[in-house]
Amino acid sequence: MAPYCCMLAGARAATSPSLPASATPLLRRHCPLAVAVGGPFPRAQRWRRGLRFPCASSPSSSPPPPPPVPPEEIDDYELLDTTGNCDPLCSVDEVSSQYFEANYKPKDDLLKALTIFATALAGAAAINHSWVAANQDIAMVLVFALGYAGIIFEESLAFNKSGVGILMAVCLWVVRSIGAPSIDVAVQELSQTTSEVSEIVFFLLGAMTIVEIVDAHQGFKLVTDNISTRSPKTLLWVIGIVTFFLSAILDNLTSTIVMVSLLRKLVPPSEYRKLLGGVVVIAANAGGAWTPIGDVTTTMLWIHGQVTTLKIMQGLFIPSVVSLAVPLALMSLTSEANGSSQKSSSMLSSEQMAPRGQLVLAVGVGALVFVPVFKALTGLPPFMGMLLGLGILWILTDAIHFGDSERQRLKVPQALSRIDTQGILFFLGILLSVGSLESAGILRQLANYLDANIPNGDLIASAIGVASAVIDNVPLVAATMGMYDLTSYPQDSDFWQLIAFCAGTGGSMLIIGSAAGVAFMGIEKVDFLWYFRKVSGFALAGYAAGIISYLATSNLHLTLPTSLAEIPFIPGS
Repeated sequence: MAPYCCMLAGARAATSPSLPASATPLLRRHCPLAVAVGGPFPRAQRWRRGLRFPCASSPSSSPPPPPPVPPEEIDDYELLDTTGNCDPLCSVDEVSSQYFEANYKPKDDLLKALTIFATALAGAAAINHSWVAANQDIAMVLVFALGYAGIIFEESLAFNKSGVGILMAVCLWVVRSIGAPSIDVAVQELSQTTSEVSEIVFFLLGAMTIVEIVDAHQGFKLVTDNISTRSPKTLLWVIGIVTFFLSAILDNLTSTIVMVSLLRKLVPPSEYRKLLGGVVVIAANAGGAWTPIGDVTTTMLWIHGQVTTLKIMQGLFIPSVVSLAVPLALMSLTSEANGSSQKSSSMLSSEQMAPRGQLVLAVGVGALVFVPVFKALTGLPPFMGMLLGLGILWILTDAIHFGDSERQRLKVPQALSRIDTQGILFFLGILLSVGSLESAGILRQLANYLDANIPNGDLIASAIGVASAVIDNVPLVAATMGMYDLTSYPQDSDFWQLIAFCAGTGGSMLIIGSAAGVAFMGIEKVDFLWYFRKVSGFALAGYAAGIISYLATSNLHLTLPTSLAEIPFIPGS
């Protein structure tokens, strides 16, 4: 029997006499994922109902014409090629095998197999209670190293880092429960760690939802519409300054997404636009370092009491400005920044702010800024202030969009479906993992080793900043908080402020070193080597200049004037 093939959807089917003209817009080019929409049939059944005919067994044979499609069942059929050419990729019975052959990569599969095998060995070792009880530290370090390798190489392994982080956290706490003096001790440690971690998770959940609501209303358009200059050098500085202060109020990831999206509308595709994207990454990381709500690592330090609002703003504002100003000054000398003026796009004028967009922007930004005030007035954790702002904005958006079904996307329930839940779960997994290492005393041992070999806290903080260019800064800061408590370095000490600055700005040195860089890479399709050649040197210069300026201002006791940094009626938030 001659083999059967399905006919691939294409433009040629539009000329088929058996298909009505109204079916032309439904033509599809790629059969493996193409499924006719509508109809009472299940997806797989509708796909298999594609018209089929015996393929010619020889080049000279001609296929019979396809049967006509009943007009009432047009929606249930895939519109297919009528030329009679068999396409093996579109074979109903061979789609899976053809897709597998096209995407099969032996090296990747081997790497995944080795990773799974190593994970299985780690799990088998964890089951061996006697060995784990006697070698708890080794077992936990092995599990953490294996999990962290999965996070670093998530692209190669095709494993989502959030899943790896959560799995690592659970495995570490299982090992800790085996090696602890008793299960009650492990449960108490887990409860305490979960209490601390949940404050950060709730804070991030509320902040990300508020920002998403403002963005859905095109609230940031009020900011971006005021950028009118087209001079390359001037635009370089304007983009950097706007991003710097925007990131101080929002988080650096959101600021990067907003500003890079703006650049795509302001500047045509070019090397200059990529360079401006690099400016956005540097400015977002620098701007997020000097406020407690601008970067997740600074937020962690603030929530756990290592830094306070007024001191962190006074101590890190000048170094953060320097870490941005130096790269901007150097970039202004490049040929890209001294080219001809850029032509603006009409896309900015085509976007319209949603109804009450200015009101939502004012309330949303006010809610974010009010969080430190709430903490100072009530003494409650910051996440309570963030949830207060979210609740107010929730009620407000429900009221102003009441009765309009077309505005559902502007309400909080839809915003919750769009926030980066994977990122929040990643933070949860990492912080729980680090908490297990802290409970086992491993981080304290590491701190003692660093103190014995690197007695200078400034060098330790600087090294952590350099490491954050390669390794995610969240686990680095979490580990540092576990290694050094407030008895080693008191609240608002130079060490904690330098940790906040270095972990925030050090990630700019490589495109993979921060969430802002990864977002820029994804939106603009910039590769690692381009960023390394064009931006990393400027970021390194800014990082070094920022550290030098912090040490200089700290020794000379130069800080942001109290009249500018102090928030009204906050004695020492």
